[in-house]
Amino acid sequence: MFIMSLSFACFSKALSGTYMKSSITQIERRFDLSSYLIGLIDGGFEMGNLLFLAVVSHFGAKLHRPRLIGSGCFLMALGSAITGLPHFFMGRYKYDTVIQGSLNESVSIVACKDPITQDNYTDILQESSVNFSTGVDCVREPGSNMWIYVLLGNAIRGIGETPVTPLGISYVDDFAKAENSAFYIACLQTITLLGPMFGFLLGSMCAKLYVDIGFVNIGKNSVTITPRDARWVGAWWLGFLVASVIMLVAGIPFWFFPRSLPKQDEEHRDNPSFHLTNQEQVPHPATPAMKLADIAKGFFPSLKKLLSTPTYFLLLCGSVLNFSSIIGLITFKAKYMEQQFGQSASRANFLIGVLNLPVIAVGIFLGGLLMKRYKLSVVSGAQLSFLASFSAYLLTLLEFGTKCDNMRMAGLTVAYNGTPHVSYDTLSLFSHCNQNCSCSGVDWDPVCSDDGISFMSPCLAGCSSSSGHGKDTVMLTEQEQGGTEKNDV
Repeated sequence: MFIMSLSFACFSKALSGTYMKSSITQIERRFDLSSYLIGLIDGGFEMGNLLFLAVVSHFGAKLHRPRLIGSGCFLMALGSAITGLPHFFMGRYKYDTVIQGSLNESVSIVACKDPITQDNYTDILQESSVNFSTGVDCVREPGSNMWIYVLLGNAIRGIGETPVTPLGISYVDDFAKAENSAFYIACLQTITLLGPMFGFLLGSMCAKLYVDIGFVNIGKNSVTITPRDARWVGAWWLGFLVASVIMLVAGIPFWFFPRSLPKQDEEHRDNPSFHLTNQEQVPHPATPAMKLADIAKGFFPSLKKLLSTPTYFLLLCGSVLNFSSIIGLITFKAKYMEQQFGQSASRANFLIGVLNLPVIAVGIFLGGLLMKRYKLSVVSGAQLSFLASFSAYLLTLLEFGTKCDNMRMAGLTVAYNGTPHVSYDTLSLFSHCNQNCSCSGVDWDPVCSDDGISFMSPCLAGCSSSSGHGKDTVMLTEQEQGGTEKNDV
Protein backbone atom coordinates (compact mmCIF):
# COMPACT_ATOMS: atom_id res chain seq x y z
CA MET A 1 0.00 0.00 0.00
CA PHE A 2 2.85 2.37 0.75
CA ILE A 3 4.51 1.63 -2.62
CA MET A 4 1.20 2.33 -4.37
CA SER A 5 0.69 5.61 -2.49
CA LEU A 6 4.27 6.72 -3.00
CA SER A 7 4.10 5.83 -6.69
CA PHE A 8 0.99 7.97 -7.13
CA ALA A 9 2.63 10.86 -5.26
CA CYS A 10 5.75 10.63 -7.45
CA PHE A 11 3.53 10.32 -10.52
CA SER A 12 1.72 13.51 -9.49
CA LYS A 13 4.86 15.56 -8.85
CA ALA A 14 6.41 14.36 -12.11
CA LEU A 15 3.23 15.29 -13.98
CA SER A 16 3.30 18.79 -12.51
CA GLY A 17 7.01 19.24 -13.19
CA THR A 18 6.88 18.16 -16.81
CA TYR A 19 3.73 20.18 -17.41
CA MET A 20 5.78 23.19 -16.34
CA LYS A 21 8.40 22.24 -18.96
CA SER A 22 5.75 21.81 -21.63
CA SER A 23 4.26 25.25 -20.88
CA ILE A 24 7.54 27.16 -21.21
CA THR A 25 6.71 28.73 -24.59
CA GLN A 26 3.12 29.51 -23.56
CA ILE A 27 4.24 31.33 -20.39
CA GLU A 28 7.00 33.08 -22.31
CA ARG A 29 4.53 34.51 -24.82
CA ARG A 30 1.78 35.29 -22.32
CA PHE A 31 4.03 37.34 -20.04
CA ASP A 32 6.24 38.58 -22.90
CA LEU A 33 9.39 37.22 -21.22
CA SER A 34 12.92 36.64 -22.43
CA SER A 35 14.52 33.20 -22.38
CA TYR A 36 16.64 34.40 -19.44
CA LEU A 37 13.59 35.10 -17.27
CA ILE A 38 11.78 31.94 -18.33
CA GLY A 39 14.88 29.97 -17.35
CA LEU A 40 14.86 31.74 -13.98
CA ILE A 41 11.20 30.83 -13.47
CA ASP A 42 11.83 27.20 -14.34
CA GLY A 43 14.86 27.16 -12.03
CA GLY A 44 12.70 28.40 -9.16
CA PHE A 45 11.71 24.78 -8.50
CA GLU A 46 15.35 23.76 -8.01
CA MET A 47 15.98 26.83 -5.84
CA GLY A 48 13.21 25.93 -3.42
CA ASN A 49 14.21 22.28 -3.54
CA LEU A 50 17.89 22.83 -2.77
CA LEU A 51 17.21 25.19 0.12
CA PHE A 52 15.37 22.53 2.13
CA LEU A 53 16.35 19.16 0.66
CA ALA A 54 19.31 18.32 2.90
CA VAL A 55 17.61 19.62 6.06
CA VAL A 56 14.31 17.83 5.39
CA SER A 57 16.08 14.59 4.50
CA HIS A 58 18.10 14.61 7.73
CA PHE A 59 15.38 15.70 10.14
CA GLY A 60 12.64 13.78 8.35
CA ALA A 61 14.41 10.45 8.82
CA LYS A 62 13.97 10.86 12.57
CA LEU A 63 10.35 12.04 12.39
CA HIS A 64 7.07 10.70 10.99
CA ARG A 65 8.09 10.23 7.36
CA PRO A 66 4.69 9.39 5.82
CA ARG A 67 3.07 12.51 7.29
CA LEU A 68 5.97 14.66 6.10
CA ILE A 69 5.42 13.26 2.60
CA GLY A 70 1.71 14.07 2.88
CA SER A 71 2.53 17.63 3.94
CA GLY A 72 4.88 17.96 0.98
CA CYS A 73 2.11 16.89 -1.40
CA PHE A 74 -0.23 19.54 0.00
CA LEU A 75 2.51 22.15 -0.36
CA MET A 76 3.09 21.14 -3.99
CA ALA A 77 -0.65 21.44 -4.63
CA LEU A 78 -0.56 24.97 -3.20
CA GLY A 79 2.44 25.89 -5.38
CA SER A 80 0.78 24.66 -8.56
CA ALA A 81 -2.40 26.58 -7.75
CA ILE A 82 -0.41 29.79 -7.19
CA THR A 83 1.38 29.25 -10.51
CA GLY A 84 -1.89 29.20 -12.44
CA LEU A 85 -3.67 32.02 -10.56
CA PRO A 86 -2.07 35.02 -12.40
CA HIS A 87 -4.19 34.19 -15.44
CA PHE A 88 -7.31 35.37 -13.62
CA PHE A 89 -5.83 38.79 -12.79
CA MET A 90 -4.11 39.71 -16.06
CA GLY A 91 -7.04 40.50 -18.32
CA ARG A 92 -7.52 39.15 -21.83
CA TYR A 93 -4.61 38.20 -24.05
CA LYS A 94 -4.03 40.65 -26.90
CA TYR A 95 -1.81 40.00 -29.90
CA ASP A 96 -0.71 42.37 -32.64
CA THR A 97 -2.52 41.91 -35.94
CA VAL A 98 -4.00 43.96 -38.75
CA ILE A 99 -6.91 41.52 -38.97
CA GLN A 100 -10.01 42.26 -36.92
CA GLY A 101 -12.18 39.41 -35.69
CA SER A 102 -15.34 41.30 -36.55
CA LEU A 103 -14.67 41.41 -40.29
CA ASN A 104 -17.53 39.66 -42.08
CA GLU A 105 -17.23 41.00 -45.61
CA SER A 106 -14.68 42.29 -48.08
CA VAL A 107 -13.29 45.53 -46.68
CA SER A 108 -10.30 47.73 -47.09
CA ILE A 109 -7.66 47.52 -44.38
CA VAL A 110 -4.51 49.37 -43.45
CA ALA A 111 -2.14 46.48 -44.18
CA CYS A 112 -0.63 48.56 -46.94
CA LYS A 113 -0.31 52.06 -45.56
CA ASP A 114 -0.12 55.38 -47.33
CA PRO A 115 2.13 55.48 -50.40
CA ILE A 116 5.60 56.51 -49.41
CA THR A 117 7.76 59.25 -50.75
CA GLN A 118 11.50 59.28 -51.19
CA ASP A 119 11.88 61.25 -47.96
CA ASN A 120 10.09 58.87 -45.60
CA TYR A 121 11.28 55.77 -47.48
CA THR A 122 14.83 56.48 -46.28
CA ASP A 123 13.59 56.99 -42.71
CA ILE A 124 11.73 53.66 -42.75
CA LEU A 125 14.79 51.77 -43.95
CA GLN A 126 17.04 53.42 -41.38
CA GLU A 127 14.60 52.69 -38.52
CA SER A 128 14.23 49.05 -39.55
CA SER A 129 17.99 48.65 -39.98
CA VAL A 130 18.74 50.09 -36.53
CA ASN A 131 16.16 47.87 -34.80
CA PHE A 132 17.27 44.81 -36.75
CA SER A 133 20.98 45.26 -36.09
CA THR A 134 20.81 46.33 -32.45
CA GLY A 135 18.01 44.00 -31.42
CA VAL A 136 15.95 46.82 -29.89
CA ASP A 137 12.69 44.99 -30.51
CA CYS A 138 14.13 41.67 -29.33
CA VAL A 139 15.17 42.91 -25.88
CA ARG A 140 12.09 44.22 -24.10
CA GLU A 141 10.64 44.45 -20.66
CA PRO A 142 8.17 41.80 -19.43
CA GLY A 143 4.58 42.50 -20.42
CA SER A 144 3.44 41.95 -16.82
CA ASN A 145 5.06 41.58 -13.42
CA MET A 146 2.62 38.80 -12.56
CA TRP A 147 5.31 36.33 -13.67
CA ILE A 148 6.74 36.74 -10.16
CA TYR A 149 3.81 34.69 -8.83
CA VAL A 150 4.62 31.96 -11.33
CA LEU A 151 8.18 31.94 -9.96
CA LEU A 152 6.87 31.91 -6.37
CA GLY A 153 4.48 29.02 -7.07
CA ASN A 154 7.23 27.02 -8.74
CA ALA A 155 9.56 27.61 -5.78
CA ILE A 156 6.85 26.50 -3.31
CA ARG A 157 6.29 23.39 -5.39
CA GLY A 158 10.04 22.71 -5.17
CA ILE A 159 9.95 23.03 -1.37
CA GLY A 160 7.00 20.64 -1.16
CA GLU A 161 8.79 18.07 -3.29
CA THR A 162 11.75 17.73 -0.90
CA PRO A 163 10.37 15.04 1.44
CA VAL A 164 8.69 12.84 -1.17
CA THR A 165 11.56 11.01 -2.87
CA PRO A 166 14.29 10.83 -0.16
CA LEU A 167 11.97 9.95 2.72
CA GLY A 168 9.84 7.65 0.60
CA ILE A 169 12.78 5.62 -0.71
CA SER A 170 14.42 5.45 2.72
CA TYR A 171 11.11 4.21 4.14
CA VAL A 172 11.11 1.40 1.58
CA ASP A 173 14.80 0.59 2.17
CA ASP A 174 14.34 0.38 5.93
CA PHE A 175 11.51 -2.15 5.87
CA ALA A 176 12.04 -4.19 2.69
CA LYS A 177 14.44 -7.07 2.11
CA ALA A 178 17.70 -5.98 0.50
CA GLU A 179 17.16 -8.07 -2.64
CA ASN A 180 13.60 -6.76 -3.04
CA SER A 181 14.41 -3.10 -2.43
CA ALA A 182 15.94 -2.50 -5.88
CA PHE A 183 12.91 -4.07 -7.58
CA TYR A 184 10.46 -2.01 -5.51
CA ILE A 185 12.35 1.20 -6.32
CA ALA A 186 12.46 0.26 -10.02
CA CYS A 187 8.69 -0.23 -9.98
CA LEU A 188 8.36 3.12 -8.22
CA GLN A 189 10.49 4.91 -10.81
CA THR A 190 8.70 3.20 -13.69
CA ILE A 191 5.31 4.42 -12.48
CA THR A 192 6.86 7.82 -11.78
CA LEU A 193 7.89 8.12 -15.42
CA LEU A 194 4.27 7.79 -16.44
CA GLY A 195 3.89 11.21 -14.83
CA PRO A 196 6.07 13.01 -17.42
CA MET A 197 4.24 11.21 -20.22
CA PHE A 198 0.84 12.36 -18.96
CA GLY A 199 2.32 15.77 -18.12
CA PHE A 200 3.39 16.33 -21.72
CA LEU A 201 0.07 14.97 -22.99
CA LEU A 202 -1.75 17.38 -20.67
CA GLY A 203 0.49 20.15 -22.00
CA SER A 204 -0.37 19.11 -25.55
CA MET A 205 -4.09 19.25 -24.83
CA CYS A 206 -3.94 22.62 -23.06
CA ALA A 207 -1.75 24.10 -25.82
CA LYS A 208 -4.58 23.44 -28.29
CA LEU A 209 -7.02 25.44 -26.17
CA TYR A 210 -6.92 29.22 -26.44
CA VAL A 211 -5.57 30.95 -23.34
CA ASP A 212 -8.86 32.80 -22.68
CA ILE A 213 -11.11 29.80 -23.28
CA GLY A 214 -14.33 30.25 -21.36
CA PHE A 215 -13.98 34.03 -21.55
CA VAL A 216 -13.79 34.49 -25.34
CA ASN A 217 -16.30 33.11 -27.83
CA ILE A 218 -13.94 31.42 -30.27
CA GLY A 219 -16.87 30.15 -32.34
CA LYS A 220 -17.58 33.68 -33.53
CA ASN A 221 -14.09 33.99 -35.04
CA SER A 222 -12.95 36.55 -32.48
CA VAL A 223 -9.56 34.77 -32.56
CA THR A 224 -7.82 35.08 -35.90
CA ILE A 225 -4.75 32.93 -35.18
CA THR A 226 -4.26 29.16 -34.95
CA PRO A 227 -2.06 26.97 -32.67
CA ARG A 228 0.62 26.97 -35.39
CA ASP A 229 0.95 30.75 -35.19
CA ALA A 230 3.96 32.11 -33.27
CA ARG A 231 1.61 34.44 -31.36
CA TRP A 232 -0.71 31.67 -30.15
CA VAL A 233 -0.92 31.15 -26.39
CA GLY A 234 -2.62 28.04 -25.07
CA ALA A 235 -4.51 27.56 -21.81
CA TRP A 236 -1.28 27.19 -19.81
CA TRP A 237 -3.03 27.92 -16.50
CA LEU A 238 -5.52 25.07 -16.80
CA GLY A 239 -2.96 22.29 -16.44
CA PHE A 240 -1.57 23.75 -13.21
CA LEU A 241 -5.01 23.71 -11.63
CA VAL A 242 -5.50 20.09 -12.73
CA ALA A 243 -2.09 19.14 -11.33
CA SER A 244 -2.93 20.90 -8.06
CA VAL A 245 -6.05 18.79 -7.55
CA ILE A 246 -4.18 15.56 -8.37
CA MET A 247 -1.40 16.29 -5.86
CA LEU A 248 -3.93 17.23 -3.21
CA VAL A 249 -5.54 13.80 -3.59
CA ALA A 250 -2.11 12.08 -3.66
CA GLY A 251 -1.19 13.44 -0.22
CA ILE A 252 -4.24 12.11 1.63
CA PRO A 253 -3.21 8.39 2.09
CA PHE A 254 0.09 9.24 3.83
CA TRP A 255 -1.70 10.58 6.87
CA PHE A 256 -2.96 7.05 7.64
CA PHE A 257 0.37 5.15 7.53
CA PRO A 258 2.25 4.26 10.73
CA ARG A 259 5.55 5.85 11.60
CA SER A 260 7.38 2.62 10.77
CA LEU A 261 6.65 -0.87 9.42
CA PRO A 262 7.83 -4.40 10.36
CA LYS A 263 11.07 -5.47 8.71
CA GLN A 264 10.34 -7.76 5.78
CA ASP A 265 12.15 -11.10 6.30
CA GLU A 266 11.59 -14.80 5.80
CA GLU A 267 9.83 -15.31 9.11
CA HIS A 268 7.32 -12.53 8.60
CA ARG A 269 6.82 -13.32 4.94
CA ASP A 270 5.68 -16.86 5.71
CA ASN A 271 3.63 -15.81 8.73
CA PRO A 272 -0.06 -15.48 7.76
CA SER A 273 -0.67 -13.21 10.73
CA PHE A 274 1.71 -10.60 9.35
CA HIS A 275 -0.04 -7.31 8.61
CA LEU A 276 1.30 -3.85 7.87
CA THR A 277 -0.82 -2.46 10.68
CA ASN A 278 0.52 -4.84 13.35
CA GLN A 279 1.71 -2.24 15.82
CA GLU A 280 3.37 -4.81 18.13
CA GLN A 281 6.10 -5.39 15.51
CA VAL A 282 6.69 -1.74 14.68
CA PRO A 283 10.21 -0.55 15.62
CA HIS A 284 10.50 3.19 16.06
CA PRO A 285 13.65 4.78 14.61
CA ALA A 286 13.59 7.53 17.21
CA THR A 287 11.96 8.08 20.56
CA PRO A 288 9.09 10.57 20.68
CA ALA A 289 10.92 12.56 23.32
CA MET A 290 13.90 13.19 21.02
CA LYS A 291 14.32 16.94 20.52
CA LEU A 292 15.12 18.67 17.25
CA ALA A 293 18.30 20.06 18.81
CA ASP A 294 19.57 16.53 19.41
CA ILE A 295 18.81 15.60 15.81
CA ALA A 296 20.53 18.75 14.50
CA LYS A 297 23.79 17.86 16.26
CA GLY A 298 24.24 14.91 13.94
CA PHE A 299 23.60 16.82 10.70
CA PHE A 300 27.11 17.99 9.81
CA PRO A 301 28.88 14.82 11.03
CA SER A 302 26.50 12.77 8.87
CA LEU A 303 27.12 15.06 5.88
CA LYS A 304 30.88 14.81 6.34
CA LYS A 305 30.69 11.03 6.57
CA LEU A 306 28.66 10.82 3.37
CA LEU A 307 30.99 13.07 1.39
CA SER A 308 33.99 11.10 2.67
CA THR A 309 32.60 7.89 1.18
CA PRO A 310 34.27 7.47 -2.26
CA THR A 311 31.41 5.45 -3.78
CA TYR A 312 28.75 7.94 -2.71
CA PHE A 313 30.87 10.95 -3.73
CA LEU A 314 31.50 9.56 -7.22
CA LEU A 315 27.79 8.76 -7.58
CA LEU A 316 27.01 12.34 -6.53
CA CYS A 317 29.42 13.78 -9.12
CA GLY A 318 27.97 11.54 -11.81
CA SER A 319 24.45 12.65 -10.95
CA VAL A 320 25.45 16.33 -11.08
CA LEU A 321 26.97 15.90 -14.55
CA ASN A 322 24.02 13.84 -15.73
CA PHE A 323 21.37 16.33 -14.62
CA SER A 324 23.43 19.29 -15.83
CA SER A 325 23.37 17.85 -19.33
CA ILE A 326 19.75 16.74 -19.42
CA ILE A 327 17.93 19.57 -17.61
CA GLY A 328 18.42 22.04 -20.46
CA LEU A 329 17.27 19.44 -22.97
CA ILE A 330 14.09 18.69 -21.03
CA THR A 331 13.30 22.36 -20.44
CA PHE A 332 13.73 23.68 -23.97
CA LYS A 333 13.19 20.58 -26.10
CA ALA A 334 9.59 21.47 -26.94
CA LYS A 335 10.60 25.03 -27.82
CA TYR A 336 13.46 23.71 -29.98
CA MET A 337 11.07 21.41 -31.85
CA GLU A 338 8.72 24.33 -32.45
CA GLN A 339 11.41 26.57 -33.90
CA GLN A 340 13.70 24.05 -35.61
CA PHE A 341 11.12 21.66 -37.05
CA GLY A 342 8.14 23.98 -37.41
CA GLN A 343 5.90 22.06 -35.00
CA SER A 344 3.13 23.60 -32.92
CA ALA A 345 3.53 23.55 -29.12
CA SER A 346 0.72 21.00 -28.90
CA ARG A 347 2.30 18.57 -31.35
CA ALA A 348 5.81 18.97 -29.89
CA ASN A 349 4.57 18.09 -26.39
CA PHE A 350 2.55 15.17 -27.74
CA LEU A 351 5.56 13.68 -29.55
CA ILE A 352 7.80 14.02 -26.49
CA GLY A 353 5.24 12.42 -24.20
CA VAL A 354 4.26 9.53 -26.47
CA LEU A 355 7.58 8.60 -28.07
CA ASN A 356 10.37 9.37 -25.60
CA LEU A 357 9.18 8.80 -22.06
CA PRO A 358 7.67 5.28 -22.35
CA VAL A 359 11.03 4.03 -23.63
CA ILE A 360 12.77 5.59 -20.61
CA ALA A 361 10.27 3.88 -18.28
CA VAL A 362 11.02 0.51 -19.87
CA GLY A 363 14.76 1.09 -19.42
CA ILE A 364 14.43 1.86 -15.71
CA PHE A 365 12.19 -1.14 -15.15
CA LEU A 366 14.61 -3.47 -16.96
CA GLY A 367 17.52 -2.08 -14.94
CA GLY A 368 15.83 -2.92 -11.65
CA LEU A 369 14.76 -6.32 -12.98
CA LEU A 370 18.34 -7.18 -13.99
CA MET A 371 19.61 -6.14 -10.56
CA LYS A 372 17.09 -8.46 -8.88
CA ARG A 373 17.34 -11.36 -11.35
CA TYR A 374 21.14 -11.66 -11.37
CA LYS A 375 21.69 -10.17 -7.89
CA LEU A 376 24.26 -7.71 -9.21
CA SER A 377 26.67 -6.15 -6.76
CA VAL A 378 27.32 -2.42 -6.51
CA VAL A 379 30.33 -2.71 -8.83
CA SER A 380 28.39 -4.76 -11.38
CA GLY A 381 25.54 -2.27 -11.24
CA ALA A 382 27.99 0.58 -11.87
CA GLN A 383 29.44 -1.28 -14.86
CA LEU A 384 25.95 -1.82 -16.28
CA SER A 385 25.17 1.87 -15.77
CA PHE A 386 28.39 2.93 -17.51
CA LEU A 387 27.76 0.67 -20.50
CA ALA A 388 24.19 1.91 -20.93
CA SER A 389 25.16 5.58 -20.49
CA PHE A 390 28.03 5.35 -22.98
CA SER A 391 25.76 3.68 -25.55
CA ALA A 392 23.17 6.43 -25.05
CA TYR A 393 25.90 9.06 -25.58
CA LEU A 394 26.91 7.50 -28.91
CA LEU A 395 23.29 7.41 -30.07
CA THR A 396 22.80 11.04 -29.03
CA LEU A 397 25.53 12.10 -31.47
CA LEU A 398 23.21 11.10 -34.31
CA GLU A 399 20.91 13.99 -33.39
CA PHE A 400 23.42 16.46 -34.83
CA GLY A 401 22.51 15.19 -38.30
CA THR A 402 18.77 15.83 -37.98
CA LYS A 403 17.53 19.13 -39.32
CA CYS A 404 14.83 20.70 -41.47
CA ASP A 405 15.04 23.26 -44.25
CA ASN A 406 14.38 26.86 -43.35
CA MET A 407 10.84 28.17 -43.66
CA ARG A 408 10.37 29.94 -46.98
CA MET A 409 10.10 33.52 -45.72
CA ALA A 410 10.37 36.21 -48.38
CA GLY A 411 13.30 38.51 -47.82
CA LEU A 412 14.80 36.32 -45.06
CA THR A 413 15.35 32.77 -46.34
CA VAL A 414 14.23 33.14 -49.96
CA ALA A 415 14.14 36.00 -52.42
CA TYR A 416 10.79 37.36 -53.56
CA ASN A 417 11.08 35.29 -56.74
CA GLY A 418 11.42 32.08 -54.67
CA THR A 419 15.20 31.62 -55.01
CA PRO A 420 16.81 30.29 -51.78
CA HIS A 421 18.80 33.10 -50.24
CA VAL A 422 19.46 33.65 -46.52
CA SER A 423 19.75 37.36 -45.79
CA TYR A 424 20.46 39.40 -42.69
CA ASP A 425 19.92 42.73 -44.44
CA THR A 426 16.69 44.59 -43.71
CA LEU A 427 16.67 45.99 -47.25
CA SER A 428 15.98 42.50 -48.61
CA LEU A 429 12.52 42.61 -47.00
CA PHE A 430 11.38 45.21 -49.51
CA SER A 431 10.52 44.49 -53.14
CA HIS A 432 8.56 45.87 -56.07
CA CYS A 433 5.30 44.42 -54.69
CA ASN A 434 5.49 46.59 -51.58
CA GLN A 435 7.53 49.54 -52.80
CA ASN A 436 4.47 51.82 -52.78
CA CYS A 437 3.60 51.03 -49.12
CA SER A 438 4.97 52.41 -45.87
CA CYS A 439 5.85 48.95 -44.57
CA SER A 440 7.72 48.34 -41.34
CA GLY A 441 10.62 45.93 -41.40
CA VAL A 442 10.11 44.74 -37.82
CA ASP A 443 6.37 43.98 -37.54
CA TRP A 444 5.52 40.25 -37.35
CA ASP A 445 2.05 39.39 -38.67
CA PRO A 446 2.83 36.61 -41.16
CA VAL A 447 0.73 35.62 -44.17
CA CYS A 448 1.34 32.86 -46.70
CA SER A 449 0.74 32.84 -50.44
CA ASP A 450 -0.49 30.09 -52.74
CA ASP A 451 3.07 29.28 -53.87
CA GLY A 452 4.13 28.36 -50.31
CA ILE A 453 6.16 31.52 -49.61
CA SER A 454 5.40 33.39 -46.37
CA PHE A 455 5.72 37.12 -45.74
CA MET A 456 6.47 38.90 -42.48
CA SER A 457 3.32 41.00 -42.76
CA PRO A 458 0.43 41.64 -45.17
CA CYS A 459 2.04 44.97 -45.97
CA LEU A 460 5.27 43.34 -47.17
CA ALA A 461 3.16 40.93 -49.23
CA GLY A 462 1.61 43.92 -51.01
CA CYS A 463 -1.86 43.30 -49.59
CA SER A 464 -4.27 46.22 -49.57
CA SER A 465 -7.63 44.56 -48.78
CA SER A 466 -9.16 41.36 -47.42
CA SER A 467 -12.18 39.09 -47.70
CA GLY A 468 -13.74 36.73 -45.16
CA HIS A 469 -13.37 37.02 -41.43
CA GLY A 470 -11.62 35.42 -38.45
CA LYS A 471 -9.31 32.51 -39.24
CA ASP A 472 -10.73 32.34 -42.79
CA THR A 473 -9.54 35.82 -43.72
CA VAL A 474 -7.90 36.07 -47.16
CA MET A 475 -5.60 39.03 -47.82
CA LEU A 476 -5.86 40.49 -51.32
CA THR A 477 -3.29 42.35 -53.39
CA GLU A 478 -4.03 44.96 -56.02
CA GLN A 479 -3.62 42.29 -58.69
CA GLU A 480 -6.36 40.19 -57.09
CA GLN A 481 -8.95 41.90 -59.25
CA GLY A 482 -7.41 40.06 -62.17
CA GLY A 483 -7.30 36.78 -60.19
CA THR A 484 -3.53 36.53 -60.35
CA GLU A 485 -2.51 36.41 -56.69
CA LYS A 486 -3.84 36.06 -53.14
CA ASN A 487 -2.47 35.48 -49.66
CA ASP A 488 -4.06 33.55 -46.81
CA VAL A 489 -3.70 34.47 -43.17
